[in-house]
Amino acid sequence: MQVVSVRPHILLHVSSLGDAVLLSVYWWVKAGEFVYQVLYRKWRPQRFSDVVGQPQVTTTLKNELISGRLAHAYLFTGSRGTGKTTCAKIMAKAVNCLNPQEGDPCGECDICRGLENGSILDVVEIDAASNNGVENIRSLREEANFTPAAAKYRVYIIDEVHMLSIGAFNALLKTLEEPPAHVIFILATTEVHKLPATILSRCQRFDFRRIAPKDMAERLEYIAAEENAQMEPQASLLLARLADGALRDALSLLDQCLGRGRNITVDLVTQTAGLAGRAHLFQLADSITQKDSGTALRVIDELYCASKDMARLCEELSGYFRSLMLIKTMKDARDILAVPDEEYEALSARALPCPLPVILHSLDTLQDALERMYRGGSRRIEMEMAILRLCTPELDNSMDALVRRIASLERRNTAAAERSPLPTQSAPPVREPSPPQSSPAALQKEETVPAFLTDAAPSVSPEPPPSYVPPEPPRHLEPEEPASAKGNTTPAASMEDLQNSAQRLASWPEILQVLKEYSRVVAASFTGSTAYVSGEYVLIDAPSPTAFELLRRPAQRDKMRDAIKQVTGRTYKLGPYKKSQPEQQENQERDPLKALAESAQAAGIPVIQK
Repeated sequence: MQVVSVRPHILLHVSSLGDAVLLSVYWWVKAGEFVYQVLYRKWRPQRFSDVVGQPQVTTTLKNELISGRLAHAYLFTGSRGTGKTTCAKIMAKAVNCLNPQEGDPCGECDICRGLENGSILDVVEIDAASNNGVENIRSLREEANFTPAAAKYRVYIIDEVHMLSIGAFNALLKTLEEPPAHVIFILATTEVHKLPATILSRCQRFDFRRIAPKDMAERLEYIAAEENAQMEPQASLLLARLADGALRDALSLLDQCLGRGRNITVDLVTQTAGLAGRAHLFQLADSITQKDSGTALRVIDELYCASKDMARLCEELSGYFRSLMLIKTMKDARDILAVPDEEYEALSARALPCPLPVILHSLDTLQDALERMYRGGSRRIEMEMAILRLCTPELDNSMDALVRRIASLERRNTAAAERSPLPTQSAPPVREPSPPQSSPAALQKEETVPAFLTDAAPSVSPEPPPSYVPPEPPRHLEPEEPASAKGNTTPAASMEDLQNSAQRLASWPEILQVLKEYSRVVAASFTGSTAYVSGEYVLIDAPSPTAFELLRRPAQRDKMRDAIKQVTGRTYKLGPYKKSQPEQQENQERDPLKALAESAQAAGIPVIQK
């Protein structure tokens, strides 16, 4: 019996009885008929123009090749599957190509074909993860002194260069800074922060971005068409979203989908990737926002019985709430979210009524659960506990859960305040108006009203004001026409209704406390003040004229309105509360200090007045 080696892992036992059949099988296998090449290797770009989603890198490299301004060391950084090693191989071909075409290798000359099939050894690829010692770098330095055998340049591609040891980096420094004229170094890494600054300063750095989902979907559709398969646009977009910017991951998923069928649909991608499905995901998320823990646990049980991975489900649910967060906080998140139009509309409909504290609490809880899943333990139990915490925030003692519960209470109080009127209290007694003063000075003093909402005070009836002066209209409203312009007098009924409906605002101290958080100076100017509610107005009675001077400023006036709305839940207009002259006189007469001084003088006790 004769043993023939077809591949290092394939042995054919050839006997005299069937030599012809077995030898034909041998040459068939040797010709590559039985060897399948995965898609990401089969469709690896051979030109810079075929690289997807990295124009900032490919354009610069092509211009350097065309102009002959080649650097001696390049550093390619970026996440996995973005084309770092691919661009390094294209660069190694392009610098040695005998017939370059606008910076791209021709792919047909002897050098290009030799580098492709491995017959030319002037391009060396080194895995720094397994060759990270000082001895390996010393061997590289000795080999670099020899001129290339067939090509123009000897190119060293060091992949995952951050895995080199400190001693290896130090041994590489001098050669990397001043290599021989025929040597080019191309370093590739996914963790550039681990490289010493001495290495970074000696290289020309190129940052590879994550590939956009739209560009990746177009590339997947092209490859699927070349593989004689049909792909739905939504399926390619789903594959691009699952790949998270890595085209190699997307091609690996596409390879698995082609193993199941030649017609690639969304359902096929969902089944192949082990996804929960958008219907189950939306049902689970709706149960969380509606605090329906029973439905949520039942959905998890169905997915677990269908062999769905709980860690993948947790990641998908995190992605769902991330979409809600972006839609709720951004003006237009359509360009960021790579989802179909129908799904984007469904997400928008769910994002608007969902409060932001609920979304943030969900994201934090799911991220913590995902971290515990990867540390060990039952993934199903971790997922169920996370869902219970989201459906019942009272069971969660984290800070995000407390913020969510406080926000819920504030919304309830605001809604209750809008549905029901403000609780009323006994109004201060309204004194009968006194006869008008005959003194012109007294009349002028009585008509002086601090108007901080309009430039001119509205016209009033010729009758003297009763217990207080009604507020002036705000700036955004037109002031009432004077009585002379209308041809008749102002109706007294509306004035009397406004006066009689005035009630003391019991929550005024809380409003001043809220205003104190904005500015202590502004809040201090309202010390000793009171406020009354009259319809849609809040009338302020402040002893200090500085308060009205501050409220004449739009910024301070808006802050006062915001403080009132935060406490009462309603938006009011502002106005001054002006006491009538007889009431002021009576208050002065009832001044306890003045009464005490008069009593002391009557008793013969000397009183010194300052």
